[in-house]
Amino acid sequence: MVSSSHEAMHRIFQDHPTLFSRVSETLGLPFPSPTAVTALPNDVTETKAVDRRIDTLLRIDTESHGPFLLAVEAQKKKDPEKSASWGYYLAYLRSKYRLPPLLLVICQDRATAEWAARPDPIGFCSWPSLTVRPLVVGPGNMPVISDPAEAVDDLALATLSTIVHGASPDIEGILKTMSTALRAVPDDVRNPVVEFIFQGLDKLPAADIWRKLVVVDLSFYKSSFFQEVRAEAKAEAKAEVRAEVRAEATTARAAEDVLAVLDMRGLDVPEEARARITGCDDPDVLRGWLRRAVVATSVDDVFRTE
Repeated sequence: MVSSSHEAMHRIFQDHPTLFSRVSETLGLPFPSPTAVTALPNDVTETKAVDRRIDTLLRIDTESHGPFLLAVEAQKKKDPEKSASWGYYLAYLRSKYRLPPLLLVICQDRATAEWAARPDPIGFCSWPSLTVRPLVVGPGNMPVISDPAEAVDDLALATLSTIVHGASPDIEGILKTMSTALRAVPDDVRNPVVEFIFQGLDKLPAADIWRKLVVVDLSFYKSSFFQEVRAEAKAEAKAEVRAEVRAEATTARAAEDVLAVLDMRGLDVPEEARARITGCDDPDVLRGWLRRAVVATSVDDVFRTE
């Protein structure tokens, strides 16, 4: 099943079609600036028997070099079969649209990015008829944005960078930068960014950090997605409180049981010992005291160390 992280890594190019221009500039590649960008159908199915879909497909027009096709693929892990699919996509797009296709692969970890970036020649012996050579964006070549002002200047690029660095040890600082930057932007700009980051982090530990930052720093954020997240957080907090209350009640009953047994056996319980029993919050210790209270000849026997 396709994860929300997978969707966020490529769908951001649909919502921000000119993002590729800034990505190519960031990577130091000499692609011309677009004059127009058009989202195209991502269905590259050849027959009904084989369903093939590119994650995101854009037609980008440029003034100096004419139009080209940008196929964006989100890749979460190494897949030996993927290169063959990519080769098919490129050949199909070239044949169908009669335009030069470019493959952009977005990764969240360095190992997958390095694997995806390796050229894969298709041919026989030393004569490749076609070489699949994606342009790859990953933690190794996407800059970490640590300045909120820089993030505000280009929120789309900052959002992509945040998603790509989702597993980075620096992710907490990156997310704090984003939450700070988002305070200064309107709701209609902020809300999609918040949700893209939620989706992009998916099940990574950083998702919990982002959830807490949004609750604290962006408490005014009101999207339906966030309301669900906030409801989950409240439910978790209530569950924790209920668990603590149950634990306290259990230990309180256990302490009462110890005192009840000592009272039934007619043993004197000084105030100091009574306070020690009622103040204990360790169920295991209380269970041990209860067992010893059944056979003890004095309160001191209850507290003895076995």
